Amino acid sequence: MVIRMNNETQERMEELIDILNEANYNYYVLDEPTITDQEFDKYLNELIKIEKHHPEWAKKDSPTQRVGGEVLDKFSKVRHIIPMMSLQDVFNIDEVKDFDRKIKEEKVNAEYVCELKIDGLSVSLQYENGVLVRAATRGDGTIGEDITHNVKTIKSIPLVLKDKINIEVRGEIYMSKETLEKINEERKKKHEPLLQNPRNAAAGSIRQLDSKVAAKRRLDAFIYHLPNPEDYNIKTHNEALEFMKNLGFKTNPNNRLVKNIDEVIEFIEEKTKKRDSLPYVIDGIVIKVNDLDKQKKLGSTLKYPKWAIAYKFPAEEVLTKLKDIIFTVGRTGQITPNAVLDPVIVMGTTVSRATLHNEEYVKEKDLRIGDIVSIRKAGDVIPEVVRPIKERRRGKERQFEMIKTCPKCNTPLIKKDKQVDYFCPNESCPARRVESFIHFVSRDAMNIEGFGDRIMEDFYNFKIIKSIPDIYLLKNHKEELIELEGFGNKSVTKLLDNIERTKENSLEKLLFGFGISNVGQKTAKILAKKFMTLDNLMAQDVESLTTTQDIGNIIAESIVNYFKNEDNLKMIEKLKQLGVNTKYLGVEEKQTEEFSNKTFLLTGTLQKFTRDEASQIIENLGGKTVKSISKKTSVLIVGTSPGSKYEKAQKLGVTIWDENEFLEKIEKYQ
Repeated sequence: MVIRMNNETQERMEELIDILNEANYNYYVLDEPTITDQEFDKYLNELIKIEKHHPEWAKKDSPTQRVGGEVLDKFSKVRHIIPMMSLQDVFNIDEVKDFDRKIKEEKVNAEYVCELKIDGLSVSLQYENGVLVRAATRGDGTIGEDITHNVKTIKSIPLVLKDKINIEVRGEIYMSKETLEKINEERKKKHEPLLQNPRNAAAGSIRQLDSKVAAKRRLDAFIYHLPNPEDYNIKTHNEALEFMKNLGFKTNPNNRLVKNIDEVIEFIEEKTKKRDSLPYVIDGIVIKVNDLDKQKKLGSTLKYPKWAIAYKFPAEEVLTKLKDIIFTVGRTGQITPNAVLDPVIVMGTTVSRATLHNEEYVKEKDLRIGDIVSIRKAGDVIPEVVRPIKERRRGKERQFEMIKTCPKCNTPLIKKDKQVDYFCPNESCPARRVESFIHFVSRDAMNIEGFGDRIMEDFYNFKIIKSIPDIYLLKNHKEELIELEGFGNKSVTKLLDNIERTKENSLEKLLFGFGISNVGQKTAKILAKKFMTLDNLMAQDVESLTTTQDIGNIIAESIVNYFKNEDNLKMIEKLKQLGVNTKYLGVEEKQTEEFSNKTFLLTGTLQKFTRDEASQIIENLGGKTVKSISKKTSVLIVGTSPGSKYEKAQKLGVTIWDENEFLEKIEKYQ
């Protein structure tokens, strides 16, 4: 039997909801707190108590919804009535000016709204009678995922609006730099992995099935878009921002209405200088035509609106110290120098190592141990040492010297004719063997999930894996594996299941996994398609192999020599006995107008695919991918931060697709 306290009335509950919602708005949106934290906690605890005693009174807009607690089995799909379009990216001021020029060519004299491009994740918020009923991710622009349970925990997103209207708004969820720092301090104390950057941390928080986790991450949000402003008699984008702000949404105070393109460029230059001092991460500036009638006149392509662009900041470079140069041994015996750096954050992730490729690369850049060096992310992904800062040398830096013997087995190194790389010729070198096993299980080869480099090294050192077939015999060591530190029944069972599944891989995965010299993914696919079975391929000689497209003498000799080796033949026979598939299972290439017999180059960072995945799609549709740009290149596919290839393609007149256009081209063949 519930005993009703004197102050437990619906009227008191309504009063508490109003007090707390207003306090949240003043604190998280206006940054003007009106009550103390102690008062807020007192009112919140009183409301929780009332709702606990009278759950039938609970309301969707109650501040208690922000605490979290709802746990989902999975995310449900949401269809966007109005698609969430992406914006065309541009990467330099000339392209910004070109955007303005194209608008003027349409006889439009435009004012612009400039906005900071928050590095977070897009969200759509749906309200009915002023109450938040649904929040969804962008997804593919048409279908997103329902993340309402997590969005309700974000205190800057109103659960109830100041007007009881039906409305959809869109914005960006993000994590502030300060919040990330505090969370990582807490995680460090608990010996938990640190969150690497605000964007990934925000995305990971929103993807939690348990909303209590999201609630603890203290996310924030800016609202920047009203999809149907005409329904509210709004004439400009700037008015739409003010309208949403008046409803209780948090809009970015840095938004600015400017009169012309010169003022746009001034805004870009100003914010570029100030970006590091902002409390959140931005990766560019969004520029929108202000007048909505002019937006309609300009219209949209299938991919993006013509009345807006996103200017992306150039790749970030930071300085750090080159502490040492160490050498690693690859599966083919190739020796690679690697930079050991004072750990430094580059574009949101911590970098402490970077490849230096080969001896000539180090000497050409005149890198010395002890140098202060400039680091950047090539394509915003791979850490790269750009140059030494020579003016900061103090005379104690050490010249680079290439080693003469293998760092693992002390075998004298060799340098092949006309090649820049040194190799360890010892096929029994422990480093080469471990690297060959790591290559075999890697994503692009047999793709055995759960097999990290350290795990493979441990299994090799424990003499559990001494050859490739031993990978498929791990099931005989299950009890032994469970006893190893860091393992358990669940993780070992999952690893063994993953190993078994790869027995059904198509032949090209196995061929690439063998690590035959000069046989990359593409060559392995060509060979598998041409010869269909491993036995057929093994029966070929150099002459017959060179009749295959893209197979020259060097590759052919590598293949023949590999299959002459008695140890390799024994290994292959053992794999067959263990049930590993040796036949090509792929589909035939489709003949397509946009792809067949055309060459494609990928540059920048793609959001939907890895480059390997995109290359595979292109090849399945009859196209071919290349590594460098030329007049013969049919299409350049551009992701974010594409670099010099993008500019060269423009000069050469090569057709350029962004990722959305690439998606549109391939969708018709799915």
